[in-house]
Amino acid sequence: MQKSHLRGAAQATVGMLLVGSLVAVNASIKDYPMYTAQAIRYTLASVVLCALLAARRPPRVRLTRRDVLLLAALATSGLAVFNVAIVYATHYSSAALVGTVVGSGPIVMAVLGPLVARGGRPSPRVIASAVVVTAGTAVATGLGGGGTLGALLAAVALAGEVSFSLLAMPLLPRLGALRVSAYTAVASVPILLALGLAVDGTTILRAPSWTELSAIAYLGLIVTVGGFLLWYDALPRLGPDRAGLFAGIMPVGAVATMMLLGQGTPTPAELGGAALVVGGIALGLTRSTATRTGAVLART
Repeated sequence: MQKSHLRGAAQATVGMLLVGSLVAVNASIKDYPMYTAQAIRYTLASVVLCALLAARRPPRVRLTRRDVLLLAALATSGLAVFNVAIVYATHYSSAALVGTVVGSGPIVMAVLGPLVARGGRPSPRVIASAVVVTAGTAVATGLGGGGTLGALLAAVALAGEVSFSLLAMPLLPRLGALRVSAYTAVASVPILLALGLAVDGTTILRAPSWTELSAIAYLGLIVTVGGFLLWYDALPRLGPDRAGLFAGIMPVGAVATMMLLGQGTPTPAELGGAALVVGGIALGLTRSTATRTGAVLART
């Protein structure tokens, strides 16, 4: 594997472990207004990301109308809608069912990623790997059950998860990971505040306790800043189809965080599912023998 791919794989792994941890952390602030928590989270992330931009002083890039539309769509679907749909879906279905539906993201990315990135055909090997990763996620989450509304909301969350990567692909070559992360974080704050006012009214103004603020700060400074930068730097290195395989690591991050927070211990199914996820990722990142042999013959 090339050094660039190795770096991308490492970044994607850490990034998805961080994103997976938000499930357990969100559970610790379930009594705090959701929209306010998310708005504070992305406000903190915006401050840090914009400070990094000011410190690094990258060359100026003028945003086109297409850039603005893509950033707005990314902030709306990949950030605001995804987080809201995840929370509401668990109100009408089991967390296991929601995790299973959202966990099918690698298959969607394996099919749509090459079309969006380069107008090419999906790789059968990557699709097979995505199926293994998705099976591992399903085993780890236990499939679960629930109503139709919960399943539909989980599907909306899945669409948000996929759009988080696919909408960013046209932006990353020109804007870079830091700009895309900063601009979308900033754009998501007014969206979340508007939704909060419409749904919860003045209750969104409740001040968080120190425990709640600590959890929100972790989501904003570690999960958002760290996770976004790692993921958006890894995405062009791996390509969206192979990068999508790493979404299967999110349940692993969730289980690990639950253990650290004392919320439970992993079951045999969760451990077995994690093993399937790792195996599927390895399969997708390793080229076949025939491909390597062809490459050697081409150089001789």
